[in-house]
Amino acid sequence: MNLHVATYNIHKGFSQFNRRIVLHELRERLRATNADIVFLQEVQGEHVLHANRFAEWPQEPQYEFLADSVWTDHAYGRNAVYDHGHHGNAILSRYPIVSVENLDISSHPFESRGLLHCEIHLPRQDVRVHCLCVHLALIEHGRRRQVNALIERIRETVPDDAPVIVAGDFNDWRNRVGPRLYEELGLQEVFRVRYGRSARSFPSRLPLFRLDRIYVRGFDIEHAEVHHGHVWSRISDHAMLTAQLALPATRRGGQ
Repeated sequence: MNLHVATYNIHKGFSQFNRRIVLHELRERLRATNADIVFLQEVQGEHVLHANRFAEWPQEPQYEFLADSVWTDHAYGRNAVYDHGHHGNAILSRYPIVSVENLDISSHPFESRGLLHCEIHLPRQDVRVHCLCVHLALIEHGRRRQVNALIERIRETVPDDAPVIVAGDFNDWRNRVGPRLYEELGLQEVFRVRYGRSARSFPSRLPLFRLDRIYVRGFDIEHAEVHHGHVWSRISDHAMLTAQLALPATRRGGQ
């Protein structure tokens, strides 16, 4: 059983420096990855002003527009709420999402953050994969508190033998998060396993900083790739990360 996953900070559907709306191009790029599960950050659930201003702004929420007919199930965690709309994290899935919970992990009132936790059922293997989409704070002490919340969430709600994927924008400039997740939960970062270090993902035109991550437990990591360069920098300031995962034979047929 191979599972292809992607994580992407979509910059609320705007290009770098907010010059133009890129949702239609973004949807085509997402489809081209052929990902089974997509973890998205900075997803606009609603924005009345943009909807009135831009003719190409979709009528439905961005996560529904991007999912379209490809990802039949989707979940959205509304984090930042303001007078004209809201945004947050989203998970798109080709497989049934059987449970959804969004936790407020904001470290202060001026930077709303959430942790979106979904259980996704893989019918052929009768396995449930726990998927957590995160976008952590810019300030390190805030990230520490949020990582504590993430660790507590997994310890309290995820069985020790269940496969887990945690993906998103960690804003982890100093790589403080990875060692903690490995030591306390056994989560491995896919690029570190494959290539010895996390991927450079920001800015997307010429990535220098290792901000975006995919952590897994209970999977073999077969491939990992950074999608960057001119084509990708047209649609977000972050690069997209993808990974090809394999469910070990011992986990197939139920858990």
